[in-house]
Amino acid sequence: MKTKDLISLVFILLLTGMTISALGSEPQEETKNKENGESEEAFDASTFIMEHIADSHEWHLFTRKNGESVAVYLPVILYSKEKGLDVFSSKKLAHGHTFNGYKLEEEGELKGTIVSVNAEGKIDEENIPLDFSITKAVVGLFSAAIIGLLLFLSLARSYKKTGISHPKGIQSFLEPVILFVRDDIAISNIGKDKYEKYMPYLLTVFFFILINNLMGLVPFPPPFGANVTGNIAVTFVLAVFTFLITQLSGNKNYWRHVFATPGVPFWLLPVMIPVEIIGIFSKPFALMIRLFANITAGHIIVLSLVCLIFIFKSLGVAPVSILFVIFMDCLELLVAFLQAYVFTLLSALFISLAVQDHH
Repeated sequence: MKTKDLISLVFILLLTGMTISALGSEPQEETKNKENGESEEAFDASTFIMEHIADSHEWHLFTRKNGESVAVYLPVILYSKEKGLDVFSSKKLAHGHTFNGYKLEEEGELKGTIVSVNAEGKIDEENIPLDFSITKAVVGLFSAAIIGLLLFLSLARSYKKTGISHPKGIQSFLEPVILFVRDDIAISNIGKDKYEKYMPYLLTVFFFILINNLMGLVPFPPPFGANVTGNIAVTFVLAVFTFLITQLSGNKNYWRHVFATPGVPFWLLPVMIPVEIIGIFSKPFALMIRLFANITAGHIIVLSLVCLIFIFKSLGVAPVSILFVIFMDCLELLVAFLQAYVFTLLSALFISLAVQDHH
């Protein structure tokens, strides 16, 4: 199979999977028996959407006609001062159950958090356990790392067999992307004499974000479908890495511009120094919010379009909704590549500001 055929097949599978996910994500409406005079419960679109994009201790697969949920339950790892280390399946906490003094809170400010409960069933806020559980986001992170390792180890073996002049197979697909990151992002921003030191990080963050973005668009099977880059904790850690690399790479010229900006009158420095310090922290903050907001917004829009069918309760809305979902899925594929590029580009730009020479 040629490389272009492989890319086309992957694109078709992604688009088909996302469309099936949109059609198959039918919200659960608890319908009451009208003969007994009970009313039908209104569909809550906001709750449905937030449950789908939020992190979870289980991997929901589908719901049977009788309302029974079929899911992959992930391990819960908790540590508390009173009980020590506890490891068990999240199935024991599903549907509001309490196990060994723990409960998965489903309401209020602690919604989605595993808390300790006392004998009366009330939350013991003074003894909230440390949660090291394997959630959907964690599984997605490890899966993306494994996929990245497999890809690049395969690429390394391919280079050993064929050499660098005749790329074949997966090598011919990955090599242009790697060269693009090197030539158009690293060298063009950091410079030919300094870019090699930062290439491992830039390549890692680019492919890590790209793989997670694409995995988040495929609804099945696990570990696909996790909203990893739509989790602000993940984007926060990525932004912290860029921040640390930038600050630790800063030369004398960089710090001179922060604490003694050239060309600025001495009396204006008390104003400029706080502004420059705020700029140091606002740059990685913008990285964190940009990636998180763009990925999350795309998922929310797709789910909102699906919810229109159940809000209006009409099949007449379905064709229009499906067409818009397919259109948004195509945009989501573009955003998956674009956000990986933007994060890597801005990281290289921030690093270049820290390592540039005086001239």
